[in-house]
Amino acid sequence: MLAPRLMTAMITPYDQNLHVNYAKAAELARYLADNGSEGIVVSGTTGESPVLTKEEKLLLFKTVKEAVGDRVKVWMGTGSNDTRQSIELSREAEKLGADGVMLVCPYYNKPTQEGLYQHFKAIAESVSLPVMLYNVPGRTASNLLPETAARLAAIENITAIKEASGDMDQISKLIRLLPDKVLVYSGDDSLTLPIMSLGGYGVISIASHLVGNDIKEMIDAFVSGDVKKAAALHLKLFPLFKGLFVTTNPIPVKEALNLRGMQVGGFRLPLTSIGEKEKEFLAELLKQYNLL
Repeated sequence: MLAPRLMTAMITPYDQNLHVNYAKAAELARYLADNGSEGIVVSGTTGESPVLTKEEKLLLFKTVKEAVGDRVKVWMGTGSNDTRQSIELSREAEKLGADGVMLVCPYYNKPTQEGLYQHFKAIAESVSLPVMLYNVPGRTASNLLPETAARLAAIENITAIKEASGDMDQISKLIRLLPDKVLVYSGDDSLTLPIMSLGGYGVISIASHLVGNDIKEMIDAFVSGDVKKAAALHLKLFPLFKGLFVTTNPIPVKEALNLRGMQVGGFRLPLTSIGEKEKEFLAELLKQYNLL
């Protein structure tokens, strides 16, 4: 089976008391599987991983995995800024049957490139699962450089990287240096098609909560050689891709789902709901795509 090209970084639903709403998580996972997603990443940044306990993350993964079965791949965000805790959580994910783990660059610590290498190496070697590295310097203050990623590629079970640096020159260099066995996923919906044009494989998407089938159609068109159709779909979806970052992710996408009546709840501090102005903007944006 081919690796999924469209994976959704799934939000974490809460109830009115800000407890994880596991029933809603199962419902959302099934919805994503029905609407273009070929994979789901649970408890990543979009899933508000910094404010979830280890127990919540594991139960959330178990819930999603049971909800979708073998229909789509389910990966778990197990990375943090503590290597030992990341190893422990990755091992637990493996026991629960995760299809892979995603490891974000350690945030706040600001490790050197050697520190990043040793961190990812230690976690990858602690499990037999496929490992996806996740580079998002805008949120972590750590930038995994292409040369370091290429060193890590020598580790057998490091099979993918989610690249969200937004630096197309860096991404070009990354794809040039990596072996074919390491797939490069866009971490930004608006850069999916540009990155695929350089040899990238797919996307870990946020917008797929709303327009998964359209994104899948765009990817499929590009892969089949219909670049013109893929570009047209990219340009059609571009305002939505950018609009979902009107403020800090995952606030807009979660609010958009609530506007659509999906009742995925609010936010644990330090994240807060958007103001009326942004809510009006989101509502207008959704109407443009017939989502409201």
